[in-house]
Amino acid sequence: MKLHPVEAPFVTIRRAMSRRHFLRGTGIALSLPFLDAMLPPFARAAAASSPFDPKAKPRRMFGICNNLGLRPDLFFPKDSGPNYTASPYLSLLQEHRKDFTVFSGVSHPNVDGGHPSDISFLTAAPHPASSSFRNTISLDQHIAERIGTLTRFPSLTLAVNGGARGLSWTGTGVAIPPEQRASDVFNQLFLQGTPEQVQAQIRNLDRGRSILDTLGAQAAALQRDLGARDRSRLDQYLTSVRDLEHRLQESRGWESKPKPVVSMPAPVDPANPAQYMDKVRVMYDLVRLAFETDSTRAVTLMLNSVGTPVVTIAGETITDSYHNLSHHGKADEKLTQLRTLDEWHMKLLARLFKELTAVREGDDTLFDRTMILYGSNLGDANAHSTTNMPTIFAGGGFRHGQHLALGKEQDYPLPNLFVSMLQRLGLEETKFASSTGTMRGLAMV
Repeated sequence: MKLHPVEAPFVTIRRAMSRRHFLRGTGIALSLPFLDAMLPPFARAAAASSPFDPKAKPRRMFGICNNLGLRPDLFFPKDSGPNYTASPYLSLLQEHRKDFTVFSGVSHPNVDGGHPSDISFLTAAPHPASSSFRNTISLDQHIAERIGTLTRFPSLTLAVNGGARGLSWTGTGVAIPPEQRASDVFNQLFLQGTPEQVQAQIRNLDRGRSILDTLGAQAAALQRDLGARDRSRLDQYLTSVRDLEHRLQESRGWESKPKPVVSMPAPVDPANPAQYMDKVRVMYDLVRLAFETDSTRAVTLMLNSVGTPVVTIAGETITDSYHNLSHHGKADEKLTQLRTLDEWHMKLLARLFKELTAVREGDDTLFDRTMILYGSNLGDANAHSTTNMPTIFAGGGFRHGQHLALGKEQDYPLPNLFVSMLQRLGLEETKFASSTGTMRGLAMV
């Protein structure tokens, strides 16, 4: 999918910064993160007044679907409420326990069909496996239609090993093909100019030359104009850009390396979909930068585990494909390997939470202003069940630190959470898909 820039009413910047919301060079427009100096003093008190106010501090949503789910016996807590005992998987998020809510007993009413249900994860459109199925608008695109003009990109649709399978759908039920190459999205976020200028900068990146080398003088001049907290904030951001460039350059290197000739059937290329967890990590870093620069306020990420072969993880032994491991039939060896994969997902999620928390936006953190929905369309991949979907909801300025056990014989509608998310964005919505109201037990700060 090509990302079509939308010129937006950017944040008003104080006169000393001369509206330098970007650092610009040949073929480069590097967005700046949110700095205290971008809001005049009189605007700071009213910064959260409306999502349509260009002076307001932004709120965002990030929807993530792991379409093979998580082992329910190791994910769901045994007890509920704020004093729940963390499950083995949730213990890996212990550092952020007060910053997320775990739900059990939630589902999308009438969304069935096993694996095909992933296309309804953010739409809740019923019966996705039926021959007459037609999808409906996804949560991110509903948001993009209403506040997408406030940012350069109304939304980002991403996937790891997704093919054409993503989470975003238009109002007419048309799939938005996801971007799978983080380097391509990075280029679209930060490289602008004539086609020749952009290609020249891409060649520089491939040679390991950071775009910050071109913009270094501008960045240094800007830092001299800023207060101590903003200088620290900008330095942290520029370091993140350079680190991500380095990782992207390393991963691209595999594509030009010749493959060895062997006399046996070709194995799965370890530099391709098998580097699954590395791809997830880079995508998380990319989304953080996109939010940090207010390039978009709605992102979806399909973690397509169904199409992933044997996953390569340093120091871990995985001998079977991800999909086969999910259909473990309670075999101990498969369960052990599946646990390793699930735990890596939790570790990467914890890392995302930590890095969002480290980014300041005025008196808040980026985590405070970003709603993260992490879950799956499958409650139990081994059984292809679509009820009791494992769901974590983090950040975004809600009161967290609890396990909300909401469903028993008949699952509680997850779209109620979508309504709460829309309202947190300042949108006056009371209904989305099969919702019956807002999410019970979830309150805003």
